Amino acid sequence: MAEAVRRELKDIHENKGKFVQCHSSSGYKHSLKEVMQNPVVASKLADTKAASETKCLETFYEMMSNDPDRTVYGPKQTEAAAEKDAIDTLMITDTLFRAQTIAERKKYVALCEKVRETNGDVKVFSSLHVSGEQLTQLTGVAAILRFPCPELDEDSDDE
Repeated sequence: MAEAVRRELKDIHENKGKFVQCHSSSGYKHSLKEVMQNPVVASKLADTKAASETKCLETFYEMMSNDPDRTVYGPKQTEAAAEKDAIDTLMITDTLFRAQTIAERKKYVALCEKVRETNGDVKVFSSLHVSGEQLTQLTGVAAILRFPCPELDEDSDDE
């Protein structure tokens, strides 16, 4: 901050309350998850999109281990859940939502609209953020369901 004052960098000085100093085990991108879980950082970033995405993905993983019938991932299972109006929270990566082919893009836009019509929450994850990368590893689309749908998991076994 002293350097910003000395060099008369007004923007930095005016926004000094937005800066947070914290520890991370490394300087690489994967350490963002570690930093985001720090309570001090989490409280500062509580109202940001990145924090919301991280919390949503943590909820998904927790639900997946405790109540797997209330989670789905993959295009077919997610679309089937949407047809049953079962999706409470849809998570989709921006790369799928903004796909190169028009048909694929329309498919995911329609999925998002269907979830919104049934008062579901749609979160579009940035593929540049760690949480978006984790979602990409789960096919790029996943959902937390309002009610258990064990038959959706059975459908995936038939494939």
